[in-house]
Amino acid sequence: MKPLLRFLGSLFIVGLLAVGLAWDGVIAPAQAALRQLEEAPGQVVVQSRQTLKDQEGKTWQAIAFRRTTPDGANRFYLRLIGFPGVATLDRSQPLQLTNFRGKTWEATDCSEVMFTDATQNQPSSGQYDLGPILMKLEPAIPLKLSLATMEGPEIVLNIAPEMIAEWRSLQ
Repeated sequence: MKPLLRFLGSLFIVGLLAVGLAWDGVIAPAQAALRQLEEAPGQVVVQSRQTLKDQEGKTWQAIAFRRTTPDGANRFYLRLIGFPGVATLDRSQPLQLTNFRGKTWEATDCSEVMFTDATQNQPSSGQYDLGPILMKLEPAIPLKLSLATMEGPEIVLNIAPEMIAEWRSLQ
């Protein structure tokens, strides 16, 4: 019985390593750039920008940012921007964040605050409220972001642990 348990334990460990390596292989390195901007007196935005590829190789920009308003309130958002025509996001659906362990969180769409002029609305861009879940994300574990679309399969973006750690540092 002990040899069987040892074998199953070894198989389990090898399986975990294989999953970890598979996740590492699909996450492309991203170049980050931290920026701090004063939008108005007392209103500061600190942002992290990365360029990502989706499952079809199309380029997206991810901008994680914290906005501090003059009254001291902090908001944390993730803005995802695809090139025009790449997809029409279904903004009635939340952004889904899933780690490789299968734990899933949802971020509420708040794209309406992104476009102050309705004529500037870009269907391939969305903004999501990460404030309630940001500190629940484990910085050492990669994430998969899933964006619902109006015309087809969801958009999948892989997020490296370094990006998650950087996002958390903005909070």
